[in-house]
Amino acid sequence: MHEGIGFIQDLAVVMALAGVVTVLFHRLKQPVVLGYIAAGVIIGPYTPPFQLIRDEQTIKTLGELGVVFLMFSLGLEFSLRKLFKVGATAIVAALSEIVLMLWLGYEIGSAFGWSPMDSLFLGAILAISSTTIIVKALSELGLKRESFAQLVFGILIVEDILAIAMLVLLSGIAQTGQLSAGVAVVTLGKLLLFMTVSLVVGILVVPRALNYVARARSDEMLLVAVLGFCFGFCLLVVKLDYSIALGAFLIGAIMAESRHLHRIEHLIAPLRDAFSAIFFVTIGLMLNPAVLVDYAWPIAVITVAVIVGKIVSCGLGSFLAGRDGRTAMRVGMTVSQIGEFSFIIASLGLTLKVTSAFLYPIAVAVSALTTLFTPYLIRAADPLTRRLADAMPRTLVNVFGMYSQWLSSLSTGSGEPTLFSMTRRIVVQIAVNLALVVAIFLIVSYGAPYISTVLTRWVSAEPMQRAMLWGAALLVSMPFLVAVYRKTKSLALLLAEVSVQPATAGRFTSALRYAISDLVPVACMVGVFLLVAALSGGILPPTGLLAAVLVCAALLLALVWRWCVKIHAAMQIALRETFDEQPDP
Repeated sequence: MHEGIGFIQDLAVVMALAGVVTVLFHRLKQPVVLGYIAAGVIIGPYTPPFQLIRDEQTIKTLGELGVVFLMFSLGLEFSLRKLFKVGATAIVAALSEIVLMLWLGYEIGSAFGWSPMDSLFLGAILAISSTTIIVKALSELGLKRESFAQLVFGILIVEDILAIAMLVLLSGIAQTGQLSAGVAVVTLGKLLLFMTVSLVVGILVVPRALNYVARARSDEMLLVAVLGFCFGFCLLVVKLDYSIALGAFLIGAIMAESRHLHRIEHLIAPLRDAFSAIFFVTIGLMLNPAVLVDYAWPIAVITVAVIVGKIVSCGLGSFLAGRDGRTAMRVGMTVSQIGEFSFIIASLGLTLKVTSAFLYPIAVAVSALTTLFTPYLIRAADPLTRRLADAMPRTLVNVFGMYSQWLSSLSTGSGEPTLFSMTRRIVVQIAVNLALVVAIFLIVSYGAPYISTVLTRWVSAEPMQRAMLWGAALLVSMPFLVAVYRKTKSLALLLAEVSVQPATAGRFTSALRYAISDLVPVACMVGVFLLVAALSGGILPPTGLLAAVLVCAALLLALVWRWCVKIHAAMQIALRETFDEQPDP
């Protein structure tokens, strides 16, 4: 009973002081996130004379819920429809920003004599801008619907995806102490496979389930269903040794394709605001003012590096990708801060015990300073652009103008070449179906020890058990294997038409085209078989039984070919309908 009262007391102190400080910061027209952090500093263990919090660990646990709801809300704002529309500009700008800031952070850490792990984590901390702070700043300035703001949101979407990949890679580096190119490729490959399968299967299942629940027109039922999906998927992700932040982000992105998105956002908003407030307060709890004094010079250097580095990298990336100078400058000055993802990365280093204690408060201090400057930087973008344009030599201005006009002429023409567009679409479809096939075999391989205990009751021979498991995986993946073959056949026909011309092949034109269209799919399917066999080696039956399984599968496939085509077509239609649905207002 007394423990419960202690928790209530701690929670009351946190929320009451957060409320007071937040109101004060709002009156001062400062970001409320800074108010939460300030409240954490006030009630933290490093601020005498009173110990206002008895059980910091419980508050930090609630703060972890804040991470879940924060990442879940970011996922809801991340729509695959939006990602398809942002184009190459957002990708180029985000990649240039992350690469430069990773390098810059590592070099700054090395210059201060910090350990390689501290320097690496510092680079990762500086690489990601704050979606929460940017959205709030643009909303308060009334710029959320401006064209440059839409590009900023696209950059943030790409950053969120790359940040998830960085979390996974940093976890691997922290555990092994190093990361070779091979390990990085395998790690990113597994992550990409998991994200692809999760998004495809999730988009087929979750929006429809939520639509069914929403028919009851009960906010309570919908909220409970949403939270059930959220925490259930997060538990699955944690069981697979990925971060809970990844699970929350992915399930949010999946639910973003529901037609009830706005209703879900409305229901989640109070929970997100409450728990994210506790999360930012816990950041302040860990902030030691004495460390900020001791590391004042590194904090100042890193703050300047964040602002200048992001303006240069993101602004230059936007310009090189085809945006005019004014838009590029506004984009660069809008993303010149760090925020919630940086805290998550800093927390990861502390949790894994691979970074020094001073790195976390430095990240918080830099985030607070850059957050404070963000509204002023956004307002100063246009005047600074005009001054730079006036100061530049006229020849250089003309060169930049000609470059922008050239890129505009390319993009305002007929669009992408038909051949390139068709080839890209087919390759993406092949990759998605192949990912599903690989996932099926990996799931069966992972569950083989548990399934074998059941099969032992009927089949005692291990080779026969492996043949049954491998055959079952092959049976389930048949629709996707048929799709891979058909899409590969289409790609081969397209390439054959383009590569073999009558002017060069003469009377052998038809024969060569038929040979390419027949041999390429067969060769690709042989490659798929070798890939699947390598990945499912744990359940791969002996050669004789494997041949028997393949013969039986071939005979069965001849009978159910049309059924497999219909199943896959139905799935494609379902995916297309989900993407085409617009959220209810």
